[in-house]
Amino acid sequence: MRSKRNVMSAFLGAAALALVGWLAPAGAQAQGAGPVVFAAASLKNAMDDIAGAWVQSGKAAPRVSLAASNTLARQIEQGAPADIFVSADLDWMDYADSKGLIRRDTRVSLLANAIVLVAPKDSHATVAMGPGLDLAAALGAGRLAMGNVEAVPAGKYGKAALEKLGAWERVKDKIAQAESVRAALLLVSRGEAPLGIVYATDAAADPTVRVVATFPADSHPPIVYPVALTRDATHPDAAAFLAYLRGPVAKSAFEKQGFTVLNRPATGS
Repeated sequence: MRSKRNVMSAFLGAAALALVGWLAPAGAQAQGAGPVVFAAASLKNAMDDIAGAWVQSGKAAPRVSLAASNTLARQIEQGAPADIFVSADLDWMDYADSKGLIRRDTRVSLLANAIVLVAPKDSHATVAMGPGLDLAAALGAGRLAMGNVEAVPAGKYGKAALEKLGAWERVKDKIAQAESVRAALLLVSRGEAPLGIVYATDAAADPTVRVVATFPADSHPPIVYPVALTRDATHPDAAAFLAYLRGPVAKSAFEKQGFTVLNRPATGS
């Protein structure tokens, strides 16, 4: 029963993120709406700061929709109006590219991140991170909160790391899979899961969790956030906002949240 509650909480958390992203435009439309930005859920805090600075510069507020990258890519494929897509991994940007949904010449590898194992702040859980990783004792009868391991970027990175460290087979039946990394974080912050795998930036943004251990960088594919204009971008400020995401104000906001700014042209799809 507890597992079902966990999954439902994750679903509701993801739904709330998506809803916030789509409720905001209504007010913005009345004042002159900015470009529509589809951004990975883990970018919420940084995007809030960047959008605020953009508005202070005299521009119309961007309409930011936050969700898991796979959800956003599928929505764009189904015709959702978006001017800019920021993915939390290369795979979903590659998917959008393969479907002709982005303007390839605008694609940039914008950010890098890391994944960490988190627990509720008052937890005393300890884990020896490395080959032979065993999470059983720390999990007890609980579950490991992660983004969907087949689709959500943070979940895919987490599964890859667990496989590399030899832990996957022992925990694969004890996973609480969530619709986004922020939904997985919510399970841990509420104490509904004793451990979770999230981005380092998510952990830093939530004072109700603590980092138990950081996964070695070589235990999973590099965590790269690419950004590009969509094929159907129509807003006159779309290209300008993409440039703003690559500029000094955004760089400061991203670094404040713990991201590593790459800001380099994509090397291919």
